[in-house]
Amino acid sequence: MTATSDEAGRPTQVTFGIRLRERVSQRGPLCVGIDPHPSLLEAWGLADDARGLDAFASTVIEALAGQVAVLKPQSAFFERHGSSGITVLERTAAAARAGGALVLLDAKRGDIGSTMAAYADYLDPGHPLAVDAMTVSPYLGFGSLAPAVSAAKAYGGGLFVLARTSNPEGGEVQLAGSSTGSSVAQQVIDAVGALNADSRPDGSVGVVIGATLQRLDVDISMLGGPVLCPGLGAQGGDPVHLRRLFGGYEGVLLPSSSREILRHGPDLDALRSAAAAMAEALGPIV
Repeated sequence: MTATSDEAGRPTQVTFGIRLRERVSQRGPLCVGIDPHPSLLEAWGLADDARGLDAFASTVIEALAGQVAVLKPQSAFFERHGSSGITVLERTAAAARAGGALVLLDAKRGDIGSTMAAYADYLDPGHPLAVDAMTVSPYLGFGSLAPAVSAAKAYGGGLFVLARTSNPEGGEVQLAGSSTGSSVAQQVIDAVGALNADSRPDGSVGVVIGATLQRLDVDISMLGGPVLCPGLGAQGGDPVHLRRLFGGYEGVLLPSSSREILRHGPDLDALRSAAAAMAEALGPIV
């Protein structure tokens, strides 16, 4: 979290929404996932263990932390290596932030009460796994995210709430109710919009909407915060289609690409060139 001072010299917080807008204006909107799939580790000539995991993540950070706005480690690919993998994830988050990127932990946490509050501790700058923002799931009821919302506000952190994902199964739940009224996904977006009411368009609570949706079947005009758009590149999302989906949106759009960039590793220059080419193709999304 970045701190500033008010006119009386008292410390104030720069919110995640403002930090994200600033970083995107400086570096462009590209978010790169740190997704150490076993197949990618093999392609990079690395062992599928904690040492290989560490080498993979360290290479991505060295190549891209000073270049892209956001790095997004996928927690599951670190957790699968047990406690040693979590240790690598802690080092990864700290090194990426020290290198200049915002860190968005892709963990999709969703629970109730004290358990949700414990997950939200990741937003505490003093936590061993401190990150700038994290993905969360609202499907135990949007109100179950209240501890995470409180933590984000207290620590100047951010949340990205799953809303309208592009996996084929997603619509079964997310579009429920759309034939008779507001869909579940729309209700999630509207609830996020209410949280951002006093800070739009730079609210710190955003949503996740898949980059490969055929059409935008939800209304984000009153969202007031950022949109994470996973699926750019290898999953079929492309800049032209993103502009069709989101053109005119006033908030920050954060297209995310993982395999399309990471397949160019472990060569540092190749990784940097791939990210630069993707950023150039994205240009000003809106």
